[in-house]
Amino acid sequence: MTEAPKTPANVQVYEEILGTDGAVEFLLTFGGAELYMPTDPKGGSKVAQLVGIEKARALADASHAMKARIPTAKRWIAQVLKSKGLPVAEIARKLHMTDVTVRKYLADEFTSEETFSKQMKLF
Repeated sequence: MTEAPKTPANVQVYEEILGTDGAVEFLLTFGGAELYMPTDPKGGSKVAQLVGIEKARALADASHAMKARIPTAKRWIAQVLKSKGLPVAEIARKLHMTDVTVRKYLADEFTSEETFSKQMKLF
């Protein structure tokens, strides 16, 4: 197991309320679509069933700081799962992506300075 990756800003509120493992599970379950967060969950909602009523209430209280569409945060999830020792193939299956993409996420090739430095300057 390696050091956990830095949490991106769009996922931070989920991690603060649910913890890293809870945030990963929440994002894998609800990420990519809009999600209604009732202000007073009673336990019947899918959110409350997954995280419990208290954490569902905390998410509802923090909903002003969140977008309606839940982020997928696949790069961060891949990095978290790798830090827990999961093999690349298993991460790829869990995230429904290729092992090539997972390796790029883990190497952070999509956001490296070298990638951006290859872009021709327009102005």
